[in-house]
Amino acid sequence: MALACVVRIASRPRPPLSLTITFSVSHRLTTTFFSSASDPDLSLPIATVAEEKLCINLLQKCLRFPNLHYVRAIHARFFRIPKLTTSSLYLLNNLISLYVKCNRLTYALKLFDQMSERNVVSWSVLIAGFVQRGCPDEALSLFLRMQREAVVSPNEFSLVSALNGCSFSQNLMLLYQIFSWVIRLGFECNVFLMNAFLTGLIRHGMLSDAKVVFDKRVSKDIVSWNAMMAGFLQHSYSQIPFFWHQMNGEGVKPDDFTFSTVFTGLASLADIKLGLQVHAQLVKSGHGVEICVGNSLSNMYIKNQRLNDAFKAFYEMPQKNVRSWTQMAAGALECGEPDRTLELVAELRVVGLMPNRFTLATAFDACAKLASLEEGKKFHGLRIKLGSQVDICVDNALLNMYAKCGCMDETWVVFQLGHDRSEITWTTMIMACAQNGQSKAALEIFEDMMFSDVEPNYITFICVLYACSQGRFIDKGWKYFFSMYNEHGISPGEEHYVCMVDLLGRAGQIKQAEDLILNMPFQPGVLVWKTLLGACHLHGDVETGNRAAQRAIDLDGKDSSTYVLLSNSFACQSNWENVGMMRELMDNRDVKKMPGSSWIEVEKRSPICPVWGLLT
Repeated sequence: MALACVVRIASRPRPPLSLTITFSVSHRLTTTFFSSASDPDLSLPIATVAEEKLCINLLQKCLRFPNLHYVRAIHARFFRIPKLTTSSLYLLNNLISLYVKCNRLTYALKLFDQMSERNVVSWSVLIAGFVQRGCPDEALSLFLRMQREAVVSPNEFSLVSALNGCSFSQNLMLLYQIFSWVIRLGFECNVFLMNAFLTGLIRHGMLSDAKVVFDKRVSKDIVSWNAMMAGFLQHSYSQIPFFWHQMNGEGVKPDDFTFSTVFTGLASLADIKLGLQVHAQLVKSGHGVEICVGNSLSNMYIKNQRLNDAFKAFYEMPQKNVRSWTQMAAGALECGEPDRTLELVAELRVVGLMPNRFTLATAFDACAKLASLEEGKKFHGLRIKLGSQVDICVDNALLNMYAKCGCMDETWVVFQLGHDRSEITWTTMIMACAQNGQSKAALEIFEDMMFSDVEPNYITFICVLYACSQGRFIDKGWKYFFSMYNEHGISPGEEHYVCMVDLLGRAGQIKQAEDLILNMPFQPGVLVWKTLLGACHLHGDVETGNRAAQRAIDLDGKDSSTYVLLSNSFACQSNWENVGMMRELMDNRDVKKMPGSSWIEVEKRSPICPVWGLLT
């Protein structure tokens, strides 16, 4: 018995135009389709030409607002079509496209396999769908199947999708094979195909081959130039200036993507001269509205240590997102202005944006630089408010902030509450204990780290040896020093030798410290000799101190700390003649002693902009 029904289709959210479908189907067929929609069947009872026209109309409307429920409803009407005509093939191809847009690749492939007739559009739609949905290997398998069946020949669209699939897969050889088909079919002048081939070569790291193909091409568009520019940025950013000049020389007008890529490359090169020229061209061209361009421009100035220019570019951006603010905050910190970092984070909240985990980690690092406990506690409250939205990087920065502020009770609490600990977490806690008079605890944490099967890195051993130096654990210091290479395959660097020299020097073993320096497997740096000089000053060994000072001055004659240390050593021996000689030597060499500086809070007020309201 036929069941007359009216189905009103309205998307969620509702599209501007509601689609009303009125149709009659048998109760049995309707129940069968909706209970097993994953197994559509093209065996058909009755149909009319009107049915095809109605389905075409519904598909055209549904393509604007793809929705799986609507697609199933339209598919149900296909049971009324008796045989495939030209229009029916058009319907089936569009239905495959809709299933792809609804991320139902299994349905699309099932329908495709059940089609008794397919054209190149059928193949192209499904191949493109697999690529777009992150299944490049399946797309390439379908393309090869198309070649094996040899019923239809691939066109430009199927070839573009296949080349894009190769760029996301590991099959470089197939990329070249498909390009050979492009040439054999006479499509080598198609700019879209050539751009897809260029992109595939670049993603496989074949930049030199891509450059050869690019140079031989007659027809290029801005996408071609951008693809090569992105390739240089990824694999050889030193060539970006040359390529930029080549692009301008051929009269190609750059777009937003071009400017963003060039600024990023020039930031890596720290090429401020060309950066200023590109900035001028950006202003002249009228581009720069896009956020990505403004972010790249600000970053270029930051990497060149021109913070004021970066701020000017930042505040001239018509639109900013949280990444823009976070980048500027991190840039201010990188340029040695942590107070401005916290000002930016406060402004970010004023404009109504929520800091993300990168913003929060940057804020904690700024508080650590300033040793600003009060500001750090406010951001800790925000971290609690964000909950699971933050990751281990934020907690590591929080741990470091409390350690730099000397609040070991809070540091221990944060460390013990963290269940997901990386080697950075362990290393930060080891250094926190070492810097705050808990050297024994630092070594115990290192042993716990080994017990937890977390592999220490280069920095971890610097912290461990520093803890041994602070606690004067000579035997353990030698033990950990030798274990670096023997057990972990880490070759000791200059920082590790500095810690060992400091450890031996604090214990009064000046001779052993000097021997260790002289037997280093590489040229000792100025810091090693200055460390030995400090130990000599501590124990009154003027003779060894003189040798160490001479070596340090030979390496860096402008470092005032070496002269001051040696002068203080002479003063302790009441050798005022040599003290005067050292001061005269500093004057003659124009060596200036760097003044010290400290952060202070006056009446609980910080010299930085407060961040009240972060938790409101």
